[in-house]
Amino acid sequence: MNDAKDGCLRVGQMAPDFSATAVVNQDFKIVKLSEYRGKYVVLFFYPLDFTFVCPTEIAAFSDRYSEFEALNAEILGISVDSEFAHLAWIQTERKMGGVGDLNYPLISDIKKDISTAYNVLDPDSGVALRGLFIIDRDGVLQHATINNLAFGRKVDETLRVLQAIQHVQTNPDEVCPVDWQPGDRTMTPDPVKAREFFAEV
Repeated sequence: MNDAKDGCLRVGQMAPDFSATAVVNQDFKIVKLSEYRGKYVVLFFYPLDFTFVCPTEIAAFSDRYSEFEALNAEILGISVDSEFAHLAWIQTERKMGGVGDLNYPLISDIKKDISTAYNVLDPDSGVALRGLFIIDRDGVLQHATINNLAFGRKVDETLRVLQAIQHVQTNPDEVCPVDWQPGDRTMTPDPVKAREFFAEV
């Protein structure tokens, strides 16, 4: 796999590694992406702590954490806030605009190196856009999507894409058509065999 040497990160490349301070179980810990090799990683960026859309996303991913864990996946949240801001946000109740205890690390990208490496840093506002990346067990970037600041992502779709990635990696002779869900029929990427699929749908 190729690295993003031209400054343009693309799927199929190795995900940029990083080491940064995170809040884990209300304590500070150094988190390295490379330490998660052997697991899938859902890496998502958000603009800022103590804002509006962000806590809804942070809480939703935490509430569904067990579903990702069952798929051998870890969730990592990142913003340009300091670890101290993360801790204060975690220690604030949800009804007061905080996120409460979380089931996954919140990483500080205060130097903005990680946001820059993943090409999600908005230079005008100085914060990260809502980038979401799925990295496979070998550290290869398999999925990337970026939302603008004002609207959030969907946990169900992240799970669906993760399951599709895992399916095609386990079954390399198959591909997943539109809206594929686990248990749905897949396709064989062959001109003749694909006709059978199209004929039945």
